Amino acid sequence: MTAAPPPRAEFGYRRRMAAPHPLDRPIWTALTTRQAHLAEVCSPARRFDPAFAPFADAEDMSRASLEAIHALLNPGEPAVLFTPEPVDAPACLQTLMAATGEQMTGTPADARVREPLVALTGDDAPAMRALVALTNPGPFGPRTHELGEFLGIRLDGRLVAMAGERMKPGNYTEMTAVCVHPDFRGRGYAQALLAAVSRRILARGEIPFLHVFSDNAAAVALYRRQGMSIRRRLHVTVLGRAGDAMTAPPVHAG
Repeated sequence: MTAAPPPRAEFGYRRRMAAPHPLDRPIWTALTTRQAHLAEVCSPARRFDPAFAPFADAEDMSRASLEAIHALLNPGEPAVLFTPEPVDAPACLQTLMAATGEQMTGTPADARVREPLVALTGDDAPAMRALVALTNPGPFGPRTHELGEFLGIRLDGRLVAMAGERMKPGNYTEMTAVCVHPDFRGRGYAQALLAAVSRRILARGEIPFLHVFSDNAAAVALYRRQGMSIRRRLHVTVLGRAGDAMTAPPVHAG
């Protein structure tokens, strides 16, 4: 009788674990791949230069990693994390917000609008920030417009709608900052801009995605109707330094 072969481990085989998906930790992946040049680092933590975005992450959610995030923060600065697991903040940090968001992928269906979609540049940054201040889609710093391409719609010379790109983890690009002036909603501007932004992303060989808060059922349903689907749920956590008097900033998740 032929003897049974010994276990694979005796031959030096290693069990191959599936590589984590780049979107499971989109902030960490972005800051270690295509946007690593924008990272401020206190190993094992990284964050975007806050002029671009308040996002931070670390290799894991251990106490040492979260303390490293704390070390990156200046007084009054928040750190926004998108993680697969809940964040248990150590004593040096305060939790300003803990929610969940749906991560959605796909290409939004196009919508026809009469007004042309125009590429926005640095010269448009003041108008972009003014529209963000009015519509409150989330954090939009002095240099957020530099994170990717932004498109807008102008009426009588005034910027009334826009959408663009933010995080770029691996071969994925996040669509973000979807803003429509309250006086011009219901005209299909948001869908037309998202579709156009996604086409530009696809043309570069990249994959579009976005985030939306889990409790924003209307937005989730809208994105589904436009052809997007939920990939997974993430925890959205806003941290600040313990003892700092601060509230959570508006966080864009859709």
